Amino acid sequence: MAAHTRFLNPKTISTPPGYSHVVEVTGPGRMIYIAGQLGLDIEGKIAGQAGDFRAQAEQAFKNLKYALAEVGATFDNVVKINNYLRDISHVAIFREVRDMFVNTAHPPASTTIAISDFARPGALFEIEAVAVLPAKAGGGRTASARAKSAKVKAARRKRR
Repeated sequence: MAAHTRFLNPKTISTPPGYSHVVEVTGPGRMIYIAGQLGLDIEGKIAGQAGDFRAQAEQAFKNLKYALAEVGATFDNVVKINNYLRDISHVAIFREVRDMFVNTAHPPASTTIAISDFARPGALFEIEAVAVLPAKAGGGRTASARAKSAKVKAARRKRR
C-alpha cells in the first residue's frame, strides 16, 4: 500500500493563498528532505544580474526540481516548503514563480519568512522541501542489494 496524502484547509481557519495549512500522510512511504536550494547555476554562480530576485527564485525552484528528480519525485510529491527571502517585498514575485512549479490544485504546506542575510553573499532567496513517495519494493533496497542478501543467506544455509 502506497502512502496516502491529503491536503487540507480547515474551515475554522482562513483559506491561505497558494499553500495548504495541513498535509496528512498515512501509510508506508519514503520521506525525502531536501536542503535549502539557492538560485545558483550548475557552476555555482548566482543566477541573473546582481539583485535579480526573479532569476534567483526561478533557478532555486529548478534546483529543487532537479533534487526531487534524483529520487524519482516531482513537485506533486512535495508536502512542505520553507521559503526564505532577503526582502519580503519580493513575496509577490516569489508567489508567481512558486505557482509555475508547485501543484496549485493541492499546494504544499508552506512557510515564508524574511531573513537578514544568507551565508552566500548576493543570495536573495532559498527554498527547502519535504516530499513523500511510496515505499520502494523490497523495503527500499535496490535489486542488487536484494540479490546480494539472497546470496549471503544461501551461503549461510550451505555452511550449516
